[in-house]
Amino acid sequence: MYNRRKFIESAAALGIIGLLPSAVLAGTKSTLNNSESPPLPIILSTWSHGIAANAESMRILENGGTVVDAVEKGVMIPEADPNNRSVGLGGFPDRDGKVTLDASIMDQHGNAGGVCFLEDIVHPISVARKVMEETPHVLLAGDGALQFALENGFKRENLLTPESEKAWLKMIMEKNYEPRINWEEKHNELHDTIGLLAISQSADIAGACTTSGLGGKIRGRVGDSPIIGAGLFVDNEIGAATATGMGELVMKTLGSFLVVEFMRNGASPQEACEKAILRIVDKVNGYAKYQIGFIALNKKGEIGAYSLQPGFNYALYANGKNVLINADSYFPK
Repeated sequence: MYNRRKFIESAAALGIIGLLPSAVLAGTKSTLNNSESPPLPIILSTWSHGIAANAESMRILENGGTVVDAVEKGVMIPEADPNNRSVGLGGFPDRDGKVTLDASIMDQHGNAGGVCFLEDIVHPISVARKVMEETPHVLLAGDGALQFALENGFKRENLLTPESEKAWLKMIMEKNYEPRINWEEKHNELHDTIGLLAISQSADIAGACTTSGLGGKIRGRVGDSPIIGAGLFVDNEIGAATATGMGELVMKTLGSFLVVEFMRNGASPQEACEKAILRIVDKVNGYAKYQIGFIALNKKGEIGAYSLQPGFNYALYANGKNVLINADSYFPK
């Protein structure tokens, strides 16, 4: 992992300094104030698995796909990765050993779709898009969501990989039933929900969010990811935001909607993400033992990212470069 000095030197070499939150550049909680709008398109996503997702999203845009095509196809990459324990295939199961998935998507027209407590389908984001485009509803759940998926040509598949099952059995043997977030550690990088935001060459914005939720959660638990306004919100006139971390905290504050509303009222994306974290600190008891991260972009292509605890990173694809950046946080390292 780059230290801060090396990262800034690399960012300068890549030509992306103008895109980075000044909190990253200066090591403070100051705001993003770009003097010039960065070139579009831009892809922004949570965690290191966002690098591969970003690459696919940009490929879709560069080949003439729509911005909603880009966000869907981007997050399908980690959904299909059996080594990713927090999204799609291979996701960590609930307390009963069942993998249940949540996802949502929003397009540039304000349309939205989501699924929650969905089993046996590798790509919940694609089912969510079907809900958005082919039903009068926004959210389908459980058996109803599965029935809808099967009726629309999706195939059932066992999502519990041997590796995830082994980790679940260990949890059962140790009687460690506390739901865990950012539970997978590999090369000192933590992984969770992927939220992905994209702004196209024509400045249209869309977003997608998908997860297998808390590892070891009580069966039936649904987090913020499929809830429009909580885990994801897009307003094509203003910008978009998505969240990662302990969904209950995000739901209690409608975090992603809040970020967009802060931007509507004049905040930069960086300021808006910081203000949303401060709202959690001010309003939600017990926040200190959890992690929350927000990312946001506005209509000009400015970006922001901020988290409650240190350790949150995000992937930014802009100016032809796809890089991983460490976000600033409310609690110090």
